[in-house]
Amino acid sequence: MPEERLQRALARAGLGSRRACEELIAEGRVTINGRVADLGDRVHPEQDDVRVDGERVPLNPELRYFALHKPAGVLTTMRDPAGRSDVAAYLPRDVRVFPVGRLDRDTEGLLLLTNDGELANRLMHPRYGVEKEYLAEVEGAPTDRTVARLVRGVELDDGTARARSARVAGRSGGRGALRVVMTEGRKREVRRMLDAVGLPVRRLVRLRQGPVRLGRLKAGELRELDPEEVRSLYGQAGM
Repeated sequence: MPEERLQRALARAGLGSRRACEELIAEGRVTINGRVADLGDRVHPEQDDVRVDGERVPLNPELRYFALHKPAGVLTTMRDPAGRSDVAAYLPRDVRVFPVGRLDRDTEGLLLLTNDGELANRLMHPRYGVEKEYLAEVEGAPTDRTVARLVRGVELDDGTARARSARVAGRSGGRGALRVVMTEGRKREVRRMLDAVGLPVRRLVRLRQGPVRLGRLKAGELRELDPEEVRSLYGQAGM
């Protein structure tokens, strides 16, 4: 991929019109590999580290970022040898991306997919504490005491699991709902935590990962992330 003018690369990355990007450069808000950029600078989209107000801007047009509403019953894999339903069926044929982390087969909701390996690795690593928010519909009536236990920590067979936050989202007829925010990604962690406090999960939906929300995506629907969402993910991943 050849070099291109900095303002053109920034405009393509969603920072605004070329004129607006030229103003960012003129104001000294853009850096290239650690130095303040000048009007007329050229960049290599795959190699140069370009930042605006200290925040890295992904410029490589070959990098793709998607949000999928994974339906329940679908495996978080691009190909299942046993022929079971997988997420590849919901992607365009010409797109080569992979899931960022996993949702178990019975869980639905937001699944990020990308071919940006560095970002994906950081989003999955507990060190960076990127939040994942879930809505859990449960058997039984959750209480404030239950919520406190989830935040304080629940002993599981692979160690203590803690929610960053939790709150009761509803109660009705012997059933309830909770909003739970996690920063780890152990296998079936939310289900096991809620089972351990006497609230077996009937339905589990991931609503958010970092700054990206499920929003109005219906089960099986896919959308490409906008540049602001990608930049926010970079920021939360410490990039």
